[in-house]
Amino acid sequence: MTAEPAIQGNDVELLKQLATAKANLLSQVGRRIVGQHDVLKGILTAILSQGHALLVGVPGLAKTLMVSTLADALDLKFSRIQFTPDLMPGDITGTEIIEEDIKTGKRAFRFVQGPVFANVVLADEINRTPPKTQAALLQAMQEHEVTAAGTTYHLPEPFFVLSTQNPIEQEGTYPLPEAQLDRFMFELRVEYPSVSEEEEIVQETTGEDVAAVTPVLDGRDLIAMQHLVRRIPAPKTIVRAAVRLARMTRPKSDDAPSLIKEYVDWGAGPRASQYMVLGAKARAALDGRPMADLEDLQSVALAVLRHRLMVNFAAEAAGRSAHDVCSELIQEGAWMTADS
Repeated sequence: MTAEPAIQGNDVELLKQLATAKANLLSQVGRRIVGQHDVLKGILTAILSQGHALLVGVPGLAKTLMVSTLADALDLKFSRIQFTPDLMPGDITGTEIIEEDIKTGKRAFRFVQGPVFANVVLADEINRTPPKTQAALLQAMQEHEVTAAGTTYHLPEPFFVLSTQNPIEQEGTYPLPEAQLDRFMFELRVEYPSVSEEEEIVQETTGEDVAAVTPVLDGRDLIAMQHLVRRIPAPKTIVRAAVRLARMTRPKSDDAPSLIKEYVDWGAGPRASQYMVLGAKARAALDGRPMADLEDLQSVALAVLRHRLMVNFAAEAAGRSAHDVCSELIQEGAWMTADS
């Protein structure tokens, strides 16, 4: 079997540009957002992997501002959809209206694009709308298309969805179906800031000045770097480790440890393996490295897996969430020793 070729030529220069762009992006976003470096790096990893991300955190942690600021730094079209119980699918994808030609008097249907026709779509509090409306995003997230009245419309590229979800308030919410969750590459946890970060936040946001953000990359640059991530080699050891880790989350699999058999009803599907490898490639690219390694894979594994596992009653009784189970499985490290 021939070895996968390493990237060469212009790709090496593009890797250097990407590493520089990452530093500049974080610097520009840092003009408005204090801290949250892990979340920002997770969002960038998802974007470069052509994936979507679910941001989970309590209100007031600047999730919306983080996404809109990143869109400004990337010079992309930004659209925000506030999900509410009465939101309809057409409010997201768009709808057909009847127009009358003033000269001829003839009437015809015209499709009016909805807010999903943007590069960066913020689905704010996505779990506040019923499954019927949540499902309006499925085709857009998977195929980057919208179908209305039998006609398919292509979404602008690059395209990615960043959704927010409040983990503590459950009244009037609708849990995301597993098919919807599986479309998200990452579930990113937005935590409270540290003491020093919170002091800086209060200091900077209680005055008149609003920090300006200078674009670092445009859409064409970002698409070129997304293609670069796809060209980065993934050694067989990385692929095997990702597949084994995903299979270990399935309680009926021969690879599943006792932890999974005891606490998990359903494990992660093949999309988890794909996203872990893509995420590892993107992490390597962000650091200017031409090949992903096991450390890159481990850095993205938890964000890929924790929203794809369905824990059982035994886990709930023991106070163990999917996050806890995934963390323990990853830390045990048995998945790293897959036979070559």
